[in-house]
Amino acid sequence: ILILCVLLLPAVAAAASFPKSNPVPGGVAVLQLPDSKMRPMVHLGHERIMVVRHRDHWYALAGIPLSTQPGELVLEIKAAEAPALQLKFSVVPKQYAEQRLTIKNPQLVNPTPAELKRIEREHAHLLKVLDTWVAKPDPGLAFIWPAAGPQTSGFGLRRFLNGEARSPHSGIDIGAPAGTPVKAPEQGVVADVGHYYFCGNTLTINLGQGLYSVFCHLSKINVHKGERVRRGQIVGAIGATGGTTGPNLHWTVSLNGTPVNPHEFLVQGPPPAAESKH
Repeated sequence: ILILCVLLLPAVAAAASFPKSNPVPGGVAVLQLPDSKMRPMVHLGHERIMVVRHRDHWYALAGIPLSTQPGELVLEIKAAEAPALQLKFSVVPKQYAEQRLTIKNPQLVNPTPAELKRIEREHAHLLKVLDTWVAKPDPGLAFIWPAAGPQTSGFGLRRFLNGEARSPHSGIDIGAPAGTPVKAPEQGVVADVGHYYFCGNTLTINLGQGLYSVFCHLSKINVHKGERVRRGQIVGAIGATGGTTGPNLHWTVSLNGTPVNPHEFLVQGPPPAAESKH
């Protein structure tokens, strides 16, 4: 019985976890909603916002784009038994670090016109995938680390490739040898599998209500589109495909169509250490 209780402790801890509000660019605003018998429908601009039940209250979880300027944002709330109302909240500033990388293949920094067309097609496709709403009453919000190894690049970094400015880093990078297993951070359904110019072999998992986990640069993908995956299931392996300087896992978490810091949902401390081969 004691062994069983010990084994159940991590699951119980995860079930009790709930994200804290962090209303910064790239963060997640967690806002308690007015009382309602039915789940309210919430929008931020044109984007539908996740609404979950926690401790007898409804909460909206809104991802804030990295490009958002500090100031006031407004949620539009509609409950079946009440008139529409607005809930205002403030976005506070946050400074992110800079990172400078050297990439040997110049086409990954300045693609050819034909490659640019491919990149545009892939970008439009991935945006469509991440903007697909799938209703799920209780999406898992207590993420585990998807791979063992140190975090080598943080979320929101202002990146410079071969001296040229690029978009801020949309996820975090985990450094580990090629072949290191990659696990699903929460239960969900595989929304997309493909090979993309910058991202290489890429796996996208739909976690529900506009929440997605995206893994890039994989050497191997073990699952297929439409497959249900469980929390902790091995879904692929770290690789160096696409635009990368070496083996690593690029992990993006998208909420209501915008990348947010994966740490907003991680319930563990530092990532587990990569296994030694010696």
